[in-house]
This record gives sequence, structure tokens and C-alpha cells, in this order.
Amino acid sequence: MKSKEMKGPSGLLIRDEIAADIPAISRTITEAMRLLAQASGTEAAIVDLLRADKALALSLVATLKRQVIGHLAASAASVGGQDGWGLIGPLAVAPDWHRQGVGSVLMAEALRRLRATCRGAVLVGSPAYYNRFGFAAFPGLGAAGYPPEVVLALPFHGRARAVGEVTYHPAFALDQPD
Repeated sequence: MKSKEMKGPSGLLIRDEIAADIPAISRTITEAMRLLAQASGTEAAIVDLLRADKALALSLVATLKRQVIGHLAASAASVGGQDGWGLIGPLAVAPDWHRQGVGSVLMAEALRRLRATCRGAVLVGSPAYYNRFGFAAFPGLGAAGYPPEVVLALPFHGRARAVGEVTYHPAFALDQPD
């Protein structure tokens, strides 16, 4: 897909990753996650494993003046045995660009693209942040190792049910304590 200029800092572009972006993506994810108490420190490695397994449904970068300042990954997931969900994560923005709309623009583009192919989107994250995009916790929705209040879903279609265990790529096992 072509690069797309969107709201956020002036000149911000959201586009698919290219091979030359990979070191900057890893750096951006690592720097951003250092600021989150709940981060495991494995997030960049998870994206690398998803990429190596060709399991990235989306790998979007936010660039400003050709510099990567944000990244969003999405991969396939199932919810309650129902395939066709997109798992979003990680979403990372370089610390100098926090609270300037970069993450919101990445999320808006990811949701726009996922709506075309998925039943809905699911993620593990802060309800205080992700509720603004329409994500919510649902009774009976869960993911192994996570409290139910941080397992959030956004069904795209009326028949999509956000109930059951979220199943995702094995790369996310890096995020779990031994």
C-alpha cells in the first residue's frame, strides 16, 4: 500500500515497513517499552520472530523526515477457536514523540486495514489507552497469563463474538515469565 499522510505531527507518514527499517524498528520498540512497567523487554524480539515466520499481517512504521518514530505490528489470532482476528501488538512510539498523536495515527491505519480482512482486533494493553479506539474487555474473554481486564477486543462485525481464549503466534511466549 502507498504511504499515507495523516493527522499527527506535520509530515508524519504511515507506511509498510521495508527491510532498511528493521534496525530502527527494533530500536524504537526497545526505547518505547523501557518506559512501561508492564513491558517484558522481549517486544522487539517478538516482532523479529513474527517477521522471520512471515506471520506479520501488518508491520506499519510512522516516519517523520525519513526517520522511524513509531511502529505497530499485527498478526493472526483466534478468539474462542474462531479464526480471523487480528492481534495488535506491540505498538511503540519513540519516547520523544509520545503524546503527539503518533500512536493514534498508527492505530487508526491498522484498524482501517484490519477491518477489510478480519472479524475484529484483539490486544493486551491498558484499557485507559485503548478504550479510545473502541477496545473493551468482554466477559469470558481471556489470554493465558494475563488478567482479564487487560485483554481487550474490538469486534468489527455484528456476528464476531469476543468470548473465549485468545490464541496467538508462539513468538509471544517470549513475553511470558518462565
